[in-house]
Amino acid sequence: MSRNFTEWLRSQTIDRQGRAVRPSDVPPMLAVGELRVVFQPIVDLHGGDVFAYEALVRSTSPHYAGPVALFEHAVGAACAGALGRVIRELAVERCPHMPLFLNVHPNELDEGWLVQPDDPVFRHEHPVYLEITESVPLSHFEFCHSTLAEVRSKGVLLAIDDLGAGYSNLKYIAELSPEIVKLDRGLAHGLHEDRRRQKLVTQLVRLCEELGAEVVVEGIETLEELRAVADSGARFGQGYVFARPEPEPPEPDRRAVVLSGSRRPIRHGSS
Repeated sequence: MSRNFTEWLRSQTIDRQGRAVRPSDVPPMLAVGELRVVFQPIVDLHGGDVFAYEALVRSTSPHYAGPVALFEHAVGAACAGALGRVIRELAVERCPHMPLFLNVHPNELDEGWLVQPDDPVFRHEHPVYLEITESVPLSHFEFCHSTLAEVRSKGVLLAIDDLGAGYSNLKYIAELSPEIVKLDRGLAHGLHEDRRRQKLVTQLVRLCEELGAEVVVEGIETLEELRAVADSGARFGQGYVFARPEPEPPEPDRRAVVLSGSRRPIRHGSS
C-alpha cells in the first residue's frame, strides 16, 4: 500500500458506523506489515490461458494460524470490513494487469466499506470477481443482497465459492445470479477414480451453466484429476497442478496448460 492503513483510517473523520475513530481503535491485525497477499492462477480449460488470479490473504503474525482465524478475530473486533479493504488494496496494487478474484467475508456485507466510491475494486482496470463462500450462511440476507446489487451495478462481478461443501444451498445461485460458481476442492480430489462423483460434477456444471454461471473447479492437484475435470465440461480450473499461491502472480505449469488447452469442451446432451 502507498501508506500505512492506520494513517489512512486516521484521516477518516468517522468510521462506517458514524463513530469517531482513534488510532488506538485500529486492531493490530490491520497493520500492513502483518498482512500480505499471494496469488494463484485460474486457468481456462478450453484454451489453457490464465483467466484470472485469486488473491489470498496471509498474516505474518503468529496469532493467526490462517485466513479463517484472521477473519474470526476481525469479526470479533468488528473490523471485518476494514480488513477486507486492506486486502483489496494490497491485491490491486500487486496484480494490476489481470482480472482478480477477491474473497469477501459475509460480515463485510453488513458494513459499508464495499460501497464506498474510493474502494480499490473500482479503480482496477480489469474485471473483479467478489467471492462469497457458499459454506457460510449469509446473515441478514436481504440487506446483503442489496449491498451486492449496489456493488455489481458499478461493474463488479460475483463468484459463489465452495459449492458442494457445507450448507450446499443452491438458492445462492438462483437468487444471486453469479457470473462464476466455484466447486469445492473436495469434489476434485480423486475425481478420476470415482465415476459417481464424475457424474455429479458434470451435472453441477450443467446446472450452473443453465443458470448463467461459468464453473471453476478448485483443488486440482494432479494431471489425472485435471483430465477428469476437463471431461466434466467445466470451463475453468484452479489448484496445485497449475501453481501454488505465490507473492507474485505465477505462470502456471506448462504441462498442465498444454493438457487443459488440448481438451475439447464437452457438449452437454450430445451423443
